[in-house]
Amino acid sequence: MKLFDVYPINPIEIVKGVGSLVYDAQGTEYLDLYGGHAVISIGHTNPRYVKRLEDQLHQIGFYSNSVEIPLQKQLAEKLGRVSGKNDYQLFLCNSGAEANENALKLASFYNGKKKVIAFSKAFHGRTSLAVAVTDNPKIVAPVNETDNVIFLPWCDESALEHAFSQNEISSVIIEGIQGVGGIQVATESFLQKIRALCDQYNAVFIADSVQCGYGRTGKFYSHDFAGVDADIYSMAKGMGNGFPIGAISISPKIKPAYGMLGTTFGGNHLACAAALAVLEEIEENNLMQNAAEVGQYLITELRKFEQVIEVRGRGLMIGIELPQELADVRKELLYKHHIFTGEAKPNVVRLLPALNLTKAHADQFLEAFAQTLKAAHAVA
Repeated sequence: MKLFDVYPINPIEIVKGVGSLVYDAQGTEYLDLYGGHAVISIGHTNPRYVKRLEDQLHQIGFYSNSVEIPLQKQLAEKLGRVSGKNDYQLFLCNSGAEANENALKLASFYNGKKKVIAFSKAFHGRTSLAVAVTDNPKIVAPVNETDNVIFLPWCDESALEHAFSQNEISSVIIEGIQGVGGIQVATESFLQKIRALCDQYNAVFIADSVQCGYGRTGKFYSHDFAGVDADIYSMAKGMGNGFPIGAISISPKIKPAYGMLGTTFGGNHLACAAALAVLEEIEENNLMQNAAEVGQYLITELRKFEQVIEVRGRGLMIGIELPQELADVRKELLYKHHIFTGEAKPNVVRLLPALNLTKAHADQFLEAFAQTLKAAHAVA
């Protein structure tokens, strides 16, 4: 049997990681400013994280949600405190797509409505309903298509008001900062408008925080910059620092019932141990503050480059839009300077490093970026 070939991959085998550095099979060191799609939130092989998982493995690795799992309650308590949403409820699952799937389903259970508002360039996952609210027809199979999703222009308040007035809206799902969409930041007024309309029409405000949450922007959820609370927050990626885990944080106004949601692996002992280690590191080492400070430093310095069209983002979720002739900068950074970054097609470089990224590593990137632009200019 061979692998089902659906990923374009870099011909690099990473065999070791420490903090913001990773190493290939030949021992070459790379600076990791992408963290495997914003997953590595507290650094590779973080000592607390490794110990938490190792200690848990010596006790029990898994049992189902048919028994008491005190780690889940510990995680809910700590997540409520660190996120500032103490009165919310936690449902644990395994991935961002599953989190969004459950959020959309729960919203429809709550108000009995079907229509969902999503936005241009949105990405919410690849499971059935999550991919239906994702604005990429190439990854939506015919079986996923539904007339229950209304796509609107990004941050268009008039279009949003009109959609509510003409339809029975169950929920609005929005990334506080679009990742795949090119690091597009939702305006505070737009998020406030969503909140107001959801209140007016008894719809559910779903804050997709899978990539833009978990402290990456300097606040726990990027939606928090708007000063309003969503009804459901979905999360995953940075939640487990590489261990598969996802969740939704649910407003107290939405009441649970047996059988409403369910999962086999969600909230297992190892996943909770990993997630607790992440929150402990974030809380005890002020990683949200570090993300805000180092991120702002990077954004400020990047905006000084004449070749850069625009720098977008908050904290350590940064998009660098380049002209088309510089579309190969990401590859140059990887193969010549050994720095992992991401992209949003066609020409946005994405930075999604660990929240404990140091200023020294930020400077290392800035120097390599400057050299790459200089070399490209010389060739041109």
